[in-house]
Amino acid sequence: RLMQRLPAAITAAMLAGILFRFVIDMIDAVPSAPVMLIAMIAAFFAGRVLAPRYAVVAVLITGVAITALSGGLSGSIGTPHFTMPVWTTPRFDWAATASIAVPLAVVALTGQFLPGIAILRAAGYDQPAARPIVSASAIASIALAPFGCHGLNLAAFTAAICLGPDAHPDPARRYMAGIAGGVTYLLFGAFAATVLALFATLPKTLIAALAGLALFPVVANSLSTALRAEQGRDAALVTFAVSASGMTLAGLGSAFWGLIFGLAVHLLQSAITKQPDQATA
Repeated sequence: RLMQRLPAAITAAMLAGILFRFVIDMIDAVPSAPVMLIAMIAAFFAGRVLAPRYAVVAVLITGVAITALSGGLSGSIGTPHFTMPVWTTPRFDWAATASIAVPLAVVALTGQFLPGIAILRAAGYDQPAARPIVSASAIASIALAPFGCHGLNLAAFTAAICLGPDAHPDPARRYMAGIAGGVTYLLFGAFAATVLALFATLPKTLIAALAGLALFPVVANSLSTALRAEQGRDAALVTFAVSASGMTLAGLGSAFWGLIFGLAVHLLQSAITKQPDQATA
């Protein structure tokens, strides 16, 4: 309900601010590996023209190939083996519920579900139903908590990648990207130790560039939506700046405070704008 009442420019600015940090991390990594990162960036923008859906795949292949040729791969993945789930019997404790569970629930709602709904709106889904999303995530978390999977939520970053035009030109068919992502998560989880060992062989700069480039189109589209209209541009910019800052206040993340500060600017300017009209009337 809150997201439906917020101006679209503010929600788009919040999304851009959250994801902008990944783009900055990619740029910061360029001096440490300029050849590899410049090649990855070139592969991305060339892929955006030639085959947008596979641009990120081209980035990954380019980065891994250059790293391998330069001898930058470290360690080995060993023999792939299946990871077995381990049951942990729940033990309820009121102190842990008050000090851990409730704060984590608030952080999930403000840091994942709220941006996730904003991403759905920014992608053109104007009336995303929050109740079934939150309910399904909660039920799945309860069922899987004894196996260590207790924090299921609306993953904002993954949703941002799956909901763009690159996933599918038809918005009604982009759900297939989410299904493909879910299947991939299941496979990676089944071979978790092997996957972790594989990524450990890759340099951190490659991972930073891959994340930044994968989210680049989402940031560009969100900024375009946020700053398109002159009215409300100040509030959108405040939302973007606070969300991108990464600040934490009272245990709540920058995404939440970006919305609060941006909405405050929006309400202040709206109230001032309406005063002359009331005086004239």
